[in-house]
Amino acid sequence: MIRIIALVAGLCGACVFSQAPEFTQQYQQRLAGQVDALTSVVLDFDASALEAGLGREEALLQMVGTPFLESRQGDMRRTFARHAALSDALVVLRNATPLERLAMPLRYSDGPTFTATWGEFAPALPLSLAGMVAAGLGGVIGWLSAFGLLSLLVMPLRGLKRSAPQPMPQRREPALVRPTLTAVQDDPRPRLMGATR
Repeated sequence: MIRIIALVAGLCGACVFSQAPEFTQQYQQRLAGQVDALTSVVLDFDASALEAGLGREEALLQMVGTPFLESRQGDMRRTFARHAALSDALVVLRNATPLERLAMPLRYSDGPTFTATWGEFAPALPLSLAGMVAAGLGGVIGWLSAFGLLSLLVMPLRGLKRSAPQPMPQRREPALVRPTLTAVQDDPRPRLMGATR
């Protein structure tokens, strides 16, 4: 029974993991869109600062004096930081092979992009090498996880079964020898076999 459940878990793991390459591809495409949008904002800000004869940091430092400007300065600093982080992640993902991307979970850590990708994720048939490797890995992980967990759960029950008291064997009483009456040739009177007078 454990082996059957482990096999089913292995098949489920294979199905789930086989979609990892497709998910990473869709995430990368959406990440590229995010980077493009942020690049437009960054270039626009830098161009405005340059027209005023300022660098980026100098322009940011001038955004003070009112709550709106100070809030806008914080927004722009977060935009620049996000643009830099996502651009780095996109460069690494583009330079990696499909198999290498499977080992880069930290490159998929942007919450909004991950959520948007997951919300519109469309599963695909894993015909690529990366998809087959991911399916095999998922099958092994699923099988081992289910088999190990079920074995741990059943182990105490096996221990109880082995330590259960064995029924005591029934004592067999020795068979009683019933005396038989026999006749002696010299003495016609019957007497008990083995009895002396």
